[in-house]
Amino acid sequence: MILRELSTGYKHRTVAKHLNAEIRNGELTCLLGKNGIGKSTLLRTLSASQPPLSGEVIFDNIKLFSLSDSERARLISVVLTEKIDVQDLSLAEVVAIGRSPYTGFWGKLSRQDEKIVREAMQQVHIEDMATRMMATLSDGERQKVMIAKALAQQTPIIILDEPTAFLDFPSKMEIMSLLRHLSSTMNKLIFLSTHDVDIAIQLADNLLFMDTEGIRPVSADELKQIICYPLPQ
Repeated sequence: MILRELSTGYKHRTVAKHLNAEIRNGELTCLLGKNGIGKSTLLRTLSASQPPLSGEVIFDNIKLFSLSDSERARLISVVLTEKIDVQDLSLAEVVAIGRSPYTGFWGKLSRQDEKIVREAMQQVHIEDMATRMMATLSDGERQKVMIAKALAQQTPIIILDEPTAFLDFPSKMEIMSLLRHLSSTMNKLIFLSTHDVDIAIQLADNLLFMDTEGIRPVSADELKQIICYPLPQ
């Protein structure tokens, strides 16, 4: 995925501009930067939750902003920080929502859809909890469900906004290790924002840093020098 002179923000306020980057398939790429710099706005723009102000994003020779909603839903899946209200649904029912771009208006799952849902749960190791209600899950378990939902959507791109927020350290490591494994074994482009600098340094294939000048790739050593712990401000 290539970002070319992308500007993000709102009608009367530009949040970030001159964003240029390349994010590759089969790799876990982490985006870091201080609070308020525009990371979440960028991710919402890439997922079409809000329109770009200018510029373009290209994936596999496709201009993402030219796609219809249904076309984009087969290309990009999104896991946002906000918790969706699915307390009265089972784990399997939530994962099955990932099939909605393919099931049409009534949302009836075919046998193939059901197979894809089972495989998505297996890939994140939650198949044994399929009948549990979402209200009974820990934050770490809920995050695995949302990742499985994204996998069930069968998109080559998965975008996540701070997927390890609110998790304890072991759960953070587990989720990030899982995402790296999925990116490499399934050749998916996984792009996420995070404040967990140490974990990103350990597990990410690529690190991108965002500031008022734009986005740039950084090494682990460069990132440590830039951020001067702690990162959030």
